[in-house]
This record gives sequence, structure tokens and C-alpha cells, in this order.
Amino acid sequence: SSPISQLLGYHSRLLSAAAPVVSPNPSFAVEDYLVSTCGLTRAQAAKASAKASAKLSHLKSPARPDAVLAFLAGLGLSGADVAALVARDPRFLCAGVETILAPNVAGLTGLGLSRSDITRLLSVAGIHFRCRTIVTNLHYHLSLFGSTDNFLCALKRNGSCILSSDLDRVIKPNVALLREFGIGPCDIAKLCAAQPWLLTCNVERIRAMAVSVEGLGVPRGSGMFRHALNAVAFVSEEKIAAKVEHLKKTFRWSDAEVGIAISRAPNVLNKTKEFLQRSLEGRVRPRSYVVKFLKANGLLDPDRDLYSVLVLSEKVFMEKYICPHKEAAPCLAGDYADACKGLLPTNFRFT
Repeated sequence: SSPISQLLGYHSRLLSAAAPVVSPNPSFAVEDYLVSTCGLTRAQAAKASAKASAKLSHLKSPARPDAVLAFLAGLGLSGADVAALVARDPRFLCAGVETILAPNVAGLTGLGLSRSDITRLLSVAGIHFRCRTIVTNLHYHLSLFGSTDNFLCALKRNGSCILSSDLDRVIKPNVALLREFGIGPCDIAKLCAAQPWLLTCNVERIRAMAVSVEGLGVPRGSGMFRHALNAVAFVSEEKIAAKVEHLKKTFRWSDAEVGIAISRAPNVLNKTKEFLQRSLEGRVRPRSYVVKFLKANGLLDPDRDLYSVLVLSEKVFMEKYICPHKEAAPCLAGDYADACKGLLPTNFRFT
């Protein structure tokens, strides 16, 4: 038998075992049902009833809500899960089990979702779970994100807007634009997991952000382009310009040096002023002294850029820039240690 017929059969058995047939009752009290049967508080029930008054007011008996609750129980939802779902979307109680819910669950199962996956989806998909388009949407998004877990995490962060956006008119054009800027499928999945709003916002806004990244010195198609786009996503041009100026002022970098820094570590744009100040005092200033000292004494290529030195771990920095010069500059290690403590050794005073 098909998955749908199996679900419907299971649902019928649940209903017959869980509740007797209820005859229509013109005086069916919706709020009381939400409290006594669905587990909502009285305040939640009043709010839910008001939210979906037009739909719930047509209920003359608990037959349809009972069918929905039995179906949810069959999926494995706990009482607390059901209460949360109904409080968030009270109209879910009016969904057709045979026409909407069972076919949707069967379709999702066909995509490879487990019962656990489906219950997690229920908790974040909201009203979209009772829409016929959910299976089609999930088929595309699972391919895009690479796994159910990745998609559900993005969906939770995005407040289910991904499911409410039109696939052909919004989401697919946005993905196509990301590919146009050289971002591959795996990186698109990672980027959209971190910034799911990129899938649902206006495509021209994404284009403007991508162009802004190029303007910062990160070429499209480079491995860091995705990271840079993540760093500037939904940040105004004014704020980006202010961050660039702060980097130049804090580290005394030229425009070219700022471009190199951002192209190699775009997340520097997300660092707070306090973090940058600590970096300046604990790493940037001491290492810049070492670089200047080595260049001044002919021990280092004059064209070596400072940023390539700053990104090294302390162990690698010592191995490449301190230890090799023990004989030529025996005081270098001690002077560097003092500089890391905030001191300014005589050898590091440059005119």
C-alpha cells in the first residue's frame, strides 16, 4: 500500500481508539477546548481564539480538531509540542487530515525525512506545513542546503520566511546571482545557513552587497568572497566605510593594506573596537615593531606586507621571524617579549 494510505489507515485507527464519534454541538466552546484538550493556558486560548476567530467560529463540534490532534499524536508530538503548535497557529486545528496533512507527511517521507525530522519541521514551519507546496519547496531546499539539519537550522533562524517566499520569482534568482559572483554550491549552502535572509530579500540588494565586497578588494570567485559577503550582509555602506576607516586609524594601514587584510580575513569587519584595540596592543603593535626592525636591518624583504605576519599563530611567528635571527639580532626575542607586555624597547624606537 502507498505511504498515504498507510498514514490514513493509522490515523483512522487512532481516532477510533482515542475518541468516540462526537455529534455536532451548536454550543461547542472553542476556548474551553483549547484549554482542556490542547493544553493551552486560558490567556493563550483567548489569544489563539481571537487570532483565528473567523475560522474557529465555524467549528460546531470537536470532530475536526480531534482528528488533527490524533494525527499529530501519531507523528509522535508530545502534549507540550501540540500546545505550542496550536498556540502559534490555531488554524492548524482546521486542517484537513486526509486532504492536506497526511499527503504532506507522505511526500516529506518520500524525500527522506524521518518522523523526527517531520516533527522538527512542524515546530518551525508554522502555517506552511498545512500548505500543499511544502513538499515541492522542501525538495528544492534540501538539495540547496545539502541536509535536513542544515535546512531546519536556516529555517529556524529565518522565521520560516524561506517557505513563504516564491521559489521561481525570489529564491532561485537570488541563488543564481550568488553563482554569478563565483560562489559554488557548497559555499552557497554555508552562506545561506549563516545568512538565510539572502534567499528571501530583493535580488538587487544582494547584487549591491556583492559589488560592495568587490569594492573592498575581495575578487569574485575567490575563496574569501563568501566570508566577506557574510561579513557585510545587510550592513549599510556608511557603516562599512566607518569600519574601514577605523581599521586604517587603529593599525595605521594604507588603503592597500586594509584591502589585503579584508581579502584574507573578512571577519575583521565584524570585530568590535574593543577587540581591535586588544589586538593592537597584544599582537599588532609588537609584531609591527619586529617587522620594522628586521626590514631596517636588512633581515626581511622590504615588500613583505604586515598583514601576512599578523595572521600567523604565535608559534609560527616565533619560528619564522624571531628564532632564525638569534645570532644576527640576539636581543630580538627579549625585545619582542617586552613589547608584548606594553613596553617599548630601545631597539624598537624608530625615527
